[in-house]
Amino acid sequence: MTLPHVSDAERRRRIAVRHALAPGHRRDGVEAVTRAMTVLHATEAATVHLAVAARSDATGVADVDAALYDDRSVVKQLAMRRTLFVLPRDLLAAAWGSASARVAGTEERRIATAIEAAGIAADGAAWLAAAEAAVLDHLARGPASTTTLRAALPELAGTVGGGSGKPYDRPVSVAPWVLTHLGLRGHVVRGPTEGHWRTNRPVWTRTADWLDEVPEPLDEQAGYAEIVRRWLATFGPGTVADVQWWLGSTKTAVTRALADIGAEQVGLDDGGTGWVLPGDTSGSPAVEPWAALLPTLDPTTMGWRARAFYLPPEHVPHLFDTNGNAGTTAWWDGRVVGCWVQDERGVVRLSLLEDVPTQARTALDREAERLTAWLDGTVVSTIYSSPQMKRARST
Repeated sequence: MTLPHVSDAERRRRIAVRHALAPGHRRDGVEAVTRAMTVLHATEAATVHLAVAARSDATGVADVDAALYDDRSVVKQLAMRRTLFVLPRDLLAAAWGSASARVAGTEERRIATAIEAAGIAADGAAWLAAAEAAVLDHLARGPASTTTLRAALPELAGTVGGGSGKPYDRPVSVAPWVLTHLGLRGHVVRGPTEGHWRTNRPVWTRTADWLDEVPEPLDEQAGYAEIVRRWLATFGPGTVADVQWWLGSTKTAVTRALADIGAEQVGLDDGGTGWVLPGDTSGSPAVEPWAALLPTLDPTTMGWRARAFYLPPEHVPHLFDTNGNAGTTAWWDGRVVGCWVQDERGVVRLSLLEDVPTQARTALDREAERLTAWLDGTVVSTIYSSPQMKRARST
């Protein structure tokens, strides 16, 4: 039986429409953008704001902050691949029961082992349980930053590492580990940041105090099924390897989730087999050529493991660091053609890796002007600068 076929051109049209990147397909508001993308990457705080800016014409910094910290329609949560994301509130239960729980188990074992090896406690698991209880007791009296909690709670005292004498081996406080694990378990959430919107310095709050209604975590199988269902709605078609990489889970969990949601197989241009939601094999509407400037670790750029249909392989070493983290990207009509940086005045400048038509350059320049105006003089630094970004800043 011949499988339905989804071409690379169709996959690029889906990016334009489903990822809200082409004019006419952008979304109205932060929650709508987040739902379109399933989740937003939040390892770098600015990525959340810039990912929304690329996909919504009338959403500013204050709107993103309001959605995160006032309306709380979207919530920061550590989940897949131990990565910090912004999730729609109704996806929390699925993440807590599956991806976050998987990472939490790994973290608990790692922390306990490190605590014992450092001589902080003979029983690392018991130490972690006591430290978490102390944090939750303190937060019952109100939100607090990591710095405040460290100063107030002797249970969070201690550092790990720094004994080898090597430059990269510096003592690390154990306090953030405790808060990370509490967040993975869904007991605490990251509230407003202390400082500028482009920094990650959260004030921690008990989940029960942050959300007016705290959902029960789904069981693991149901949680993975819901996350994969939403992923396919955004990124489908994707291969099993794509989903497994993005989910940070096992092949067994992925194949079970695909079966649970009744996903269908389709053929891809590279000869491989992809998966889509039931009935999602028809073509997308025609889209005029479009330009977009996406931030570091944008969810579109980081959406698949196999990226050749939108990212020329020869561009990869220029636009990704050695750990596979994507820097900024410049897109023309569904393909990555370069990156962007800011100068010292905050003006966005393009750095292209290939020649593009005059129409493309004009559209990209227009996006650079739009992003410059949106940032309004704010210069966004990043710890994930690609080689091409570094070269562009030096010229």
